[in-house]
Amino acid sequence: MKTRALRMNLNPGQVEEYRQRHDQIWPELVQALKQAGIVEYRIFLDPHSHALFAVMQHEDVHLLEQLPPLPVMQRWWQHMKDIMPSHPDGSPVSLDLIPMFELAT
Repeated sequence: MKTRALRMNLNPGQVEEYRQRHDQIWPELVQALKQAGIVEYRIFLDPHSHALFAVMQHEDVHLLEQLPPLPVMQRWWQHMKDIMPSHPDGSPVSLDLIPMFELAT
């Protein structure tokens, strides 16, 4: 199992909209994420900076590469780009975080 962490940003004033959209995440998107080997995906908000921190557990990094071209992923990015900084293709601007410490039992 691999772990990936990344940081994104939310536009100011969009916290509730972001939460609502994720509360209503499309079943076909959930299915695509699971088929790409994601077994856990959590997103946290720093309310002072509007930074979003995502942590995902996944099986195979190569399967994740199959997500961007999927029509459901493209639709989700278009659905989200009005509330967060996004690239021209609609994907969220994100930065991979570097692992610095892990406590495992």
